[in-house]
Amino acid sequence: MAAITNIDDLKRIYARRTPRMFYDYCESGSWTEQTFRENTSDFDKIRLRQRVAVDMTGRSTASQMVGQDVSMPMALAPVGLTGMQHADGEIKAAQAAADFGVPFTLSTMSICSIEDVAENTDKPFWFQVYTLKDDDFMKRLIARAADAKCSALVITLDLQIMGQRHKDIKNGLSAPPKPTLVNMMNLATKVQWGLGMLQTKRRFFGNIVGHAAGVTDPASLTTWTAEAFDHSLDWERVKELRSWWKGPVILKGILDAEDAKMALNVGADAIVVSNHGGRQLDGAMSSIASLPAILDAVGDKIEVHLDSGIRSGQDVLKALAMGAKGTYAGRAFVYGLGAMGQKGVTTALEVMHKELDTTMALCGETDVNNLGRHNLLIPKDFSGDWQA
Repeated sequence: MAAITNIDDLKRIYARRTPRMFYDYCESGSWTEQTFRENTSDFDKIRLRQRVAVDMTGRSTASQMVGQDVSMPMALAPVGLTGMQHADGEIKAAQAAADFGVPFTLSTMSICSIEDVAENTDKPFWFQVYTLKDDDFMKRLIARAADAKCSALVITLDLQIMGQRHKDIKNGLSAPPKPTLVNMMNLATKVQWGLGMLQTKRRFFGNIVGHAAGVTDPASLTTWTAEAFDHSLDWERVKELRSWWKGPVILKGILDAEDAKMALNVGADAIVVSNHGGRQLDGAMSSIASLPAILDAVGDKIEVHLDSGIRSGQDVLKALAMGAKGTYAGRAFVYGLGAMGQKGVTTALEVMHKELDTTMALCGETDVNNLGRHNLLIPKDFSGDWQA
């Protein structure tokens, strides 16, 4: 195998080894995919300031996110169906993250359950929940996360209504895949993936099947999912959900300064500037372009993180230099997982860490916590000059 030097190398292997519907699930956005594309292309507009004749010895990327030590300010983002990208995918990714010293965030819509991941890892992970109507299920789900010693709760706010992703509909996305002719023809070309799936018992949504009322199989899960999300979500409901968890709470899906202020008022410990990877409101601002206004509004009062568009260590550096205290990578680690399992996730982390460390040094910094806007050249119209 050729040397893997960047995340795109992993992505190419991932595309060959993973069934088409799960590749498309990862590598797509809603509607025209404008926001999905701009999440990454907007990073390219930011330039770095090179500094020379600076002692670059003794560099450190160590930091903290919500009071927890991290080897670099990046967590693995919650990604649904990760266990369909590779057999036991959530467990493999959590193990890689633990070994590397960064947080892993388990999605409610994971294939491996909270208990599965807890039994197979020796360090705490974070747990992500959606805002669902079923209070009994939500309380039991959060209690299960507490029993598993999860060290932070991430509440996703931007999925009251599911954004339309054309490819998922056309592919008939399901876990496990439906045995249609098209699916079977594609799966026949993914031998390594298939062998892995044959050797695991984890092929359904482990946090939901057998736990949510009336959900006993994939068919009943489809009905439950269509009705589960709380369309009536408001900030009082967010405050209630926050009260059910004793540890740090991170609110994910903030893209507007006014919402950032509301998140501060309900007692969040951190917010994540995120547009769900461009999978919800197409035509929304990219996360990195939304970050400055949110930092100006609440950056001195609450920990601000950034998700959506992180594909390299340079992206991490740019977000941190703008003022974010942490970042999240989703697709980047999924590429590694689908390409090479746990080893691929580790490789993705190593690649991004090297990019962060090298870029930091060439910008004249030796401590990731000292990064700031003085390291960047940001276009005057970067966040747009919009009509009031």
